[in-house]
Amino acid sequence: MTIEYLHTMVRVKDLEASKAFYELLGLRERRRIDHEGGRFTLVFMCPPGQDDGRADVELTYNWDGDEGLPSDSRHFGHLAYRVDDIYALCEKLQAAGVTINRPPRDGHMAFVRSPDNVSVELLQKGEALPPKEPWASMENTGHW
Repeated sequence: MTIEYLHTMVRVKDLEASKAFYELLGLRERRRIDHEGGRFTLVFMCPPGQDDGRADVELTYNWDGDEGLPSDSRHFGHLAYRVDDIYALCEKLQAAGVTINRPPRDGHMAFVRSPDNVSVELLQKGEALPPKEPWASMENTGHW
């Protein structure tokens, strides 16, 4: 089973100021997603010549604010990895005692946490897998 690094996500309070900072470092906007329903914007920034996304920083901006920033330690969001079979990996992790904080109910996305409380997003490679138990009816545990 292969695993592919995708990106690192950080929450930002002022999207334009944060974007300008990363541009000063030499990164550029590669992709933007405005999610009306979720009321957030994702801006993926990358170094020159790395337009394939392998070194993205995802800036997450919540339209309704994120007043806890910067003091609540929520700047760093999660690591993201694409996996061959999200169900098989979640089964393996669960068997090893890892809590599946956000189960892959949709066959596409799950979240777990490291022993140091680092949030890790797992995304199914290609199309989402068909819903499957026990994941389809499993509730979230804790936060992710």
